[in-house]
Amino acid sequence: MESSAAGGDLLDAALIEEAAKKSALVWVRGPQGPARALWHVWFDGAVCLVGGGAGEQPLDGLGLVHGGSATVTVRSKDKGARLVVWPARVVEPAPGGEDWRRAAGELQGKRLNAPDAEQLLQRWAAHCRLLRLEPAGPAAQRPGAMPDGSGAVPPLPSPAVTRGPVPSGLPARRRSGPRRTAR
Repeated sequence: MESSAAGGDLLDAALIEEAAKKSALVWVRGPQGPARALWHVWFDGAVCLVGGGAGEQPLDGLGLVHGGSATVTVRSKDKGARLVVWPARVVEPAPGGEDWRRAAGELQGKRLNAPDAEQLLQRWAAHCRLLRLEPAGPAAQRPGAMPDGSGAVPPLPSPAVTRGPVPSGLPARRRSGPRRTAR
């Protein structure tokens, strides 16, 4: 008979796999910087993603290195809310190796609007990083074990802000309340 801890691990593994298969994006937090939304595929027991080169999703600033760790957050497909958060071990297969080719083949099928679809794998091998984020323990957050706070962080500073003075050409705001009629 299985212990409850082992049963919990099996449930966590099933939840992680099912959530990652259904979600188009995962949020990955490395040892550095804030979490970043990245497209991926679930393949062979891990989240596989590619990026870091021209025309691909950015991986810089996350500190993801072979043998390192990361935290992966997956949202619920139907509600869009955080569903599961789990620790991951980062594995970077050698470009052109058997593991790399198999994962790259899966990713190639999900890559949308590639400008060079025929040369995509060659470009990835030369200029990008392919990473596998393998589950490295039980889920830190899951249904029934979520933190009380929202987990939201303030936006990063950016010159593309929308707060500022109201342009003088706009009409003044009307007061709320009943309309006054002229007599």
